[in-house]
Amino acid sequence: MAKILVVEDDESLSRMVSEWLSGEHHTVECSFDGADASERLRFYEFDLIILDLNLPSMGGIKILREFRATGKTTPVLILTGQDRIEDKEIGLDSGADDYLTKPFNMKELSARVRAILRRPSSYAGNTLVSRGLELDTGNHSVKVNGNDVALLPKEFQLLEFLMRHPDQVFSADALLNRVWASASDSSIDALTTCVKRLRKKIDVDGSPSFIKTVHGVGYKLFTGD
Repeated sequence: MAKILVVEDDESLSRMVSEWLSGEHHTVECSFDGADASERLRFYEFDLIILDLNLPSMGGIKILREFRATGKTTPVLILTGQDRIEDKEIGLDSGADDYLTKPFNMKELSARVRAILRRPSSYAGNTLVSRGLELDTGNHSVKVNGNDVALLPKEFQLLEFLMRHPDQVFSADALLNRVWASASDSSIDALTTCVKRLRKKIDVDGSPSFIKTVHGVGYKLFTGD
């Protein structure tokens, strides 16, 4: 199973791709806007990025070049209607690992995804640590004092975001915009429930909660310092 970001402004096509890949046991997030996709890539790690080129607010080539300029090696599959040889050259030379033109067959997309994910990755993962809590974005795992903790995808995403910004307070709206940006279940109740589940799974008896409520403001990852 891989964590895949689909960047496609055609919401109908994006849903089709997401449902197909989810059916193959991948975890899929969707972004419909270039600036939103660029922001997600700043804060979150993915195993594969499926990227359209013609996007609102920021084009796919610019996203790709800026992403590669940071040193990130996450594989990128361009999925676009631009089928000229020159377009393919630009995409591949900008750092894409593969290039698939529309219209396409979902089975071919799956085959290309499998081929890309079989390739050895130079990305060694990124472990975030706080008070015995370890989150590895490379293998999508969480440990508390060395013990594995199973998290749901949204729980993992929320915890990852907070651990990347230790001791910074975020309002409920800010967290919903960052973590639930394209989810249909985005609500204050969804956030509250997710925080409660996380605390139950990761907190240690006798120690302060990892996720602290700042009353009237929001939540933060409490490092204990």
